[in-house]
Amino acid sequence: VLLPLLADLEESLARLARAEADTPQIGRTHGQYAVPITFGFAVAGYVSRLGKCILRLRDRAADLRGKLSGAVGAYNAGSLLVADPEALEREFLAGLGLAPSDTSTQLVEPEHLLGLLLEVNTAFGVAANLADDLRNLQRSEIGEVREEFAETQVGSSTMPQKRNPWNAEHVKSLWKAFAPRVVTFFMDQVSEHQRDLTNSASGRFVADYLAGFANAVSRLTSVIGSLTVDRGSMAGNLRRAGDLAFSEAVYVLAARSGTNDAHERVRKATLRVEREGRPLREVLADDAVLWKALDAGLRAAAGCDAAAFFADPAKYSGRAAAR
Repeated sequence: VLLPLLADLEESLARLARAEADTPQIGRTHGQYAVPITFGFAVAGYVSRLGKCILRLRDRAADLRGKLSGAVGAYNAGSLLVADPEALEREFLAGLGLAPSDTSTQLVEPEHLLGLLLEVNTAFGVAANLADDLRNLQRSEIGEVREEFAETQVGSSTMPQKRNPWNAEHVKSLWKAFAPRVVTFFMDQVSEHQRDLTNSASGRFVADYLAGFANAVSRLTSVIGSLTVDRGSMAGNLRRAGDLAFSEAVYVLAARSGTNDAHERVRKATLRVEREGRPLREVLADDAVLWKALDAGLRAAAGCDAAAFFADPAKYSGRAAAR
């Protein structure tokens, strides 16, 4: 059930990443404008993270074990019935697609299932992270993506104009409810001697946990499949970030040219931008050392002068589209 659902989500994300590979977007760190990227690059990060989880989940699922080794795992009763109880165990479990546990007691050693559940929890975290990013990109002051709303759908019980990102929020809510159960999975490693019943209640909720994860993946796939990307809003936010997004480029090229205090010079320039309300390029032009280093560096690295470089923030997106 889970692997096909995850494959559907992965394919939806891959299509979105390719479609938006060249769509300029301002990057954000700590909730603040950083340097330009593309939206496809941001999505591709989730394609990679989720894809690794899928491969590990497949391997973990293939390594689950079974047992037919008796009350304490020593084949006591089996030895009375057949000459080779271990061969009987292998034959019986093969019919279930399982290999025998190496060291079962009355229980299969718990680490095989634990490893699978931990990997599910990792994938759950990736899904929650993606849902949270999509939820934040739908904030009124950002407005770069939007969940699809049906014609008759209500966004808010009291404010008719609202279109709440409730599907993405639902995915995160599921993660909050189910992810903490990983503590119980660890606690279920412990069983006294050959068996006790301290996992008899908690172990019954594993299926519930897997169902919750399946629900989250299915919901997130529907969000991605119908997501509206507002490229105009992304471009507008990139413009609003202004040429301060070039601060890193100025600092790096100035430092490379041998300006030892390049970071401090650029930092002070950004403070003047905020204080005086002037573009960064104008403030930088007042500093002949920085401007000369920037212009020479850009001609060598980007094939353009400083004036042309500052004309389009999207030009400073590194290898985002290619990645």
